[in-house]
Amino acid sequence: MEAILNRFIVYMQVQRNSSPYTVRNYRHEITQFMTYLRTQEQVEDWGAVDRHMVRRFLTYLAEAEYARASIARKLTEIRSFYKWMQNEGLVLDNPIQGVSTPKADKRLPVFLSIEETKLLLSTPDTSKPQGQRDRAIMELLYAAGLRVSELAELNMGDVDRTQREVRVLGKGRKERIVVLGEPAVRALTTYINDGRLKLLKGDRAVAALFLNRSGGRLSTRSVQKILDKYTRQSGLNKVVTPHVLRHTFATHLLDGGADLRTVQELLGHEHLSTTQIYTHVTQTRAREVYEGAHPRAGKRGAEAREGDAEEPVLKQDEPDPDAHE
Repeated sequence: MEAILNRFIVYMQVQRNSSPYTVRNYRHEITQFMTYLRTQEQVEDWGAVDRHMVRRFLTYLAEAEYARASIARKLTEIRSFYKWMQNEGLVLDNPIQGVSTPKADKRLPVFLSIEETKLLLSTPDTSKPQGQRDRAIMELLYAAGLRVSELAELNMGDVDRTQREVRVLGKGRKERIVVLGEPAVRALTTYINDGRLKLLKGDRAVAALFLNRSGGRLSTRSVQKILDKYTRQSGLNKVVTPHVLRHTFATHLLDGGADLRTVQELLGHEHLSTTQIYTHVTQTRAREVYEGAHPRAGKRGAEAREGDAEEPVLKQDEPDPDAHE
């Protein structure tokens, strides 16, 4: 079973040109399924798997309290694996066919307010090389809405400070150009001209834009640790991840009047439906502002109209939920 899985991984790396992050996820999820088949179903052949085993695997994951979105992702990756095995003639049947994908829990993406964003971005000590780097990282995540994998893979040649642009290699190795604001350009300039030179070790020629203490490329895990550090220091009572800053980027753009198609392009979403989640966020915020400010909205409106029974009270609607990206 491992030999076939290894062939699939090579196919992803060479023919599909998948990112290291995607390849790592596929290997991990399919290996988990393989382990389950061996220990729980006593199966040693991919072709011996049937849909009942797949459904029992999903039940096993649910009982282990995996989130629905996580279970759905695992099933999608296993489905791709079986489709490849069918195309290669390694199995006759695809046991994933007829197994429905669990619906993800409906939730709105978490994002920061403008005030919270300013507080977080101002936390690093920019008198030190690492503080300059960390400020540039957070400014770039927020200014360009990058995925953490996209940020970690950036090279010096991908940044054009004169044009205020960054060339990004996104999902499916698709290239896109994102624009930057002046604060992000200033933070990058300070880091590149000062902090990055101090993080370099000797005369090494390193292509990576963001460097660790050893002078090598900064990892995605390190970026998360950086955010954890400054979230604590800033006193924000939230969990802030790179994806939260990506959500914040999109939400603030739409609140500022950007059209959905432009935000889709900047985020690198293949389908507009993925971007539309942010319209629900802004609608919810608009409703909150309305209900807090309008004299005839919700509870406040009722209090303002006490004794004025002839005027009908506007009914408050429920927020419109949607799926997470």
